[in-house]
Amino acid sequence: MEVSKEKNIVIEGKHNKPMTADIIFKDDGKPKPIVIFCHGYKGFKDWGAWEKMGERIAAEGFFFIKFNFSHNGTDPENLTEFLNIEAFGDNNYVIELDDLQSVIDWILLPDFKFAQQIKPDDINLIGHSRGGGIVVLKAAEDKRITKLITLASVSDFASRFPEEKKLEAWEKKGVQYIVNTRTGQQLPHHYQFYKNFRENRERLNIKKAAKKLQIPHLIAHGSSDTSVSIGEAGNLFEWSPAPKLLLVENADHVFGTKHPWDGEELPKEFKHVIKKSIEFLKTDSKTLWDEYGDSNDD
Repeated sequence: MEVSKEKNIVIEGKHNKPMTADIIFKDDGKPKPIVIFCHGYKGFKDWGAWEKMGERIAAEGFFFIKFNFSHNGTDPENLTEFLNIEAFGDNNYVIELDDLQSVIDWILLPDFKFAQQIKPDDINLIGHSRGGGIVVLKAAEDKRITKLITLASVSDFASRFPEEKKLEAWEKKGVQYIVNTRTGQQLPHHYQFYKNFRENRERLNIKKAAKKLQIPHLIAHGSSDTSVSIGEAGNLFEWSPAPKLLLVENADHVFGTKHPWDGEELPKEFKHVIKKSIEFLKTDSKTLWDEYGDSNDD
């Protein structure tokens, strides 16, 4: 059976900017485990091969959702370009956590259009890069999450901010810019990003969140990732109570994919990650916990 899709559904969030979501599933009327994917920094739901990943996971009997964070710089009219750069500058980690919460709440509404197709008590999160940090935090605070997959994930947000003089200059100017290497755009970060992090430092502590997890956690990372060090996968493995580590030989930060991705065939590294993710998602949580739950015991 081919997968069905509904694209670019607009979800109202808590921060006066809509989120745009895609759902991919087999329309067989059977309730399916939910899989929600969160993109990373300077990412978006239609980047590269995320669509192909969604199709493959959905074909295995999952209800797959990917969405744009409300302040990622895209909007419903421009889904793959950062034309809303003010929104990008106003983004922060708490907004992204709220956005993910809004998506979860939306799926679980009694009048959700596809309510017959989902298992509301089986919600799995996948996050790439910065989105990996977001899903770890959300899985620790929301007991409805049953399994967690992080792809090339960060393990710490604090270390990503500038220090001392650069921080002072940022505060003084109120904004600093980062180049989007894909488009050459200068993208702003308003100082509120750091201020919001500082005010919510405890909640945004990935180490603390990972240690609190009570669900199985698959940690996939490429050995040739130059954007996020492989040591960050090691941190998550050390902290998570039931971690399964998937180190992908010679894979970069996006497992050999790029944007746009036009081909049908995926890189072997990414195919391997998808295959292992599906196996993990299909395995009973108790079985995974029994297998990996003791690996961190002293």
